[in-house]
Amino acid sequence: MTKVLIFDLDGTLAESKTPMTAEMGATLSRLLEKMPVAVMSGGSYAQFQKQMLVALPPSANLSNLYLFPTSAAQCYTWKDGSWQPYYSNPFTPEEKTKVLGALAESLRETGLDVPPPQLWGEQTEDRGSQITWSALGQQAPVAEKSAWDPDRKKRAPLQAALLARLPGFSVRVNAHSSIDITRQGINKSYGVRKLSEMLDMPVTDMLYVGDALFPGGNDEIVKEAGIPTRQISGPAETAEVIEGILSAIS
Repeated sequence: MTKVLIFDLDGTLAESKTPMTAEMGATLSRLLEKMPVAVMSGGSYAQFQKQMLVALPPSANLSNLYLFPTSAAQCYTWKDGSWQPYYSNPFTPEEKTKVLGALAESLRETGLDVPPPQLWGEQTEDRGSQITWSALGQQAPVAEKSAWDPDRKKRAPLQAALLARLPGFSVRVNAHSSIDITRQGINKSYGVRKLSEMLDMPVTDMLYVGDALFPGGNDEIVKEAGIPTRQISGPAETAEVIEGILSAIS
């Protein structure tokens, strides 16, 4: 029986970069009464706050909720009435300079240094423990992002160029139009193993639910930790998974 649920955020609990619905917040709150729940995303902690936490009802059992922003390079837990960092793997100033320099060179090499006709926010975002490049800008609409590089072929040369320049770093092609750069080995699989240690529970008792568990998807990496997984098509199916688990344990 599943004893811990881990969710991706964008495309799983909420549509990309849009607030989670109040209905999903209420469903998650019911789940939090029954078991620990973790959320892992490439987004920053600030993104978690405005996209997910605001949708949870005041009665939610936050002590059972674990947040893993920036591809699990960070973890936040609820303690003494506030969200506090449990661990963090921030870039050093030297690492940050190296990553940003490699990104600029790789963009020029692959011809992606010329911005598209329309941008929605900055293309490059420093998330402390992760540098994220988004082709259309950090706030691009879901439809625009989904149409830009659906087969990931536009970003594959950029990923290859970055990997050649950044040994010792992890470079991942994200769901729609982004690339995430963290320290090597810092990814969602790392987050799964850290949560297993924190809860003193084997990963086989957990379930990871995400919309991109397919080969090349940004959730696929969790399989390295040996965790059972469930591929879903979007938030509506995620809610169905939660309801099924709640019914099984009630």
